[in-house]
Amino acid sequence: MKNQMGWIWIAVIVAAIGSTMWAVTFYRKGSPAKPPVAGNRSDIARAMPVEAAPVKVGAVSQEVATVGTLQANESVVIRSEIAGRIGAIHFSEGQAVDEEAVLVTIDPSEYRAQLEQNAAVVQLNELNYQRAKQLNEEKLISPQAYDESLAKLKESQANLALAKARLDKTTIRAPFAGRLGLRQVSPGDYAQPGRAIVNLEDIDSIKVDFRIPESYLAKVRADLPVNVRVDARSDRAFAGRIYAIDPHIDEASRTILLRARVPNPGGELRPGMFVRVTLVLGRRPDALLIPEQAVVPMGDAKFVYRIVDGKAVQAQVNIGQRLEGLVEIVEGLNANDIVVTGGQTKIFEGAPVMIIDSPAAKPSLPAAAKP
Repeated sequence: MKNQMGWIWIAVIVAAIGSTMWAVTFYRKGSPAKPPVAGNRSDIARAMPVEAAPVKVGAVSQEVATVGTLQANESVVIRSEIAGRIGAIHFSEGQAVDEEAVLVTIDPSEYRAQLEQNAAVVQLNELNYQRAKQLNEEKLISPQAYDESLAKLKESQANLALAKARLDKTTIRAPFAGRLGLRQVSPGDYAQPGRAIVNLEDIDSIKVDFRIPESYLAKVRADLPVNVRVDARSDRAFAGRIYAIDPHIDEASRTILLRARVPNPGGELRPGMFVRVTLVLGRRPDALLIPEQAVVPMGDAKFVYRIVDGKAVQAQVNIGQRLEGLVEIVEGLNANDIVVTGGQTKIFEGAPVMIIDSPAAKPSLPAAAKP
C-alpha cells in the first residue's frame, strides 16, 4: 500500500513539472516579439551600410547628337566660257584672292579683231541709217527700205555687244573672295568652253549639313545653337547656329536635313570634313540630377532607393538627359531627396540603412549642368 502511494506522488510531481514546462514553451511561441525602438542599439546593428548622395539642382541642355559634313560657304569651279589659248595665269595654287581678282587671261587677239570688225559694220550701218532717215522724211524711199536700214543698224549693234562680251571673257576673274585650290591648266593650254581651271572656296564661314530624326521636327527652328567637333581638332568644339531647314523629309531614313553656319576665321575647318554635331534643342535651368550609379534598371523600368527616416524606399523614376557621371530625373524624385548610390543589391523596400561617407555623397556638377 505504501509503495502504491509513493508511485502516485511521483506521477503527480512529474505531471506538475511537465505542465509548467509546456506553459513556458507555449508562452514563448505564442507571444509576439516586441518591435525594436528606432535608434536603439539593435536597430543600428541591423542597418545596412550604403553610399548615398543628395539630389542636385542644375541646368541641363536637351541635345541631339549626330554626324554631318562640312560645306564651303560658297564654292565654284572656275571654267572658261570661250575657246582660246591661255595666255597667262595670275594666281598661285592655294592663294587667297579678293572678289574680281584676275585669275587667267586667254589670248584676246582674235576676239579684239572681231570687235573691231563689228565696230566698223556698226559705223557703216549708222551712216546708211542716217541717209535712209533723211530720204524717208523727204518721201524719196519706201518705208520698207527705211525699216531695213534700221534693222541692219540694230543687228550690227547687237553683234558689236556680243563681240565686246566675248572679249571681256578673255579675262577670267574671281566671282567672290575666297581661297583657290589646285589649277588644272598651264600657260599655253587651249581652253574649250566649260573646261575646269581651278576651284575657288569661301571658307571664312562654313556650312554644316546634318540630319536628325523627324520626331524632333516640332522642336527644331532656325537660330538653334550647334556644337561641331572634327577628328583633326578633337580638343576643340566649334559653335554655330542653324539657318536653314529642308522642308522635305527623307522617306527612306525619316530624317530632316538641317544646315548650320559656323564661323571659321582661322580656316581650321575645311569642306568635306566629317564632323560630330551636337544640336541644342533647349535648356532646363532647374533640372534634378543624381549620380548615374544610383539608377537601378528592372526590365524596362528604372528605380532608385530614397532614404527616408533611416530606411530604404524604392521609387520608380523617368530619366532625361545624361551628362558626364550624372543623369537627369524627370519624374519620381524631389529636390530634397537623398538617394542610395552604392549597396543597392544588399537592401530592399523598408530595409534600415546607414549612410557611410563616400565621394558619391558630394557629387560635383559639370560645367554644363551648374545652375
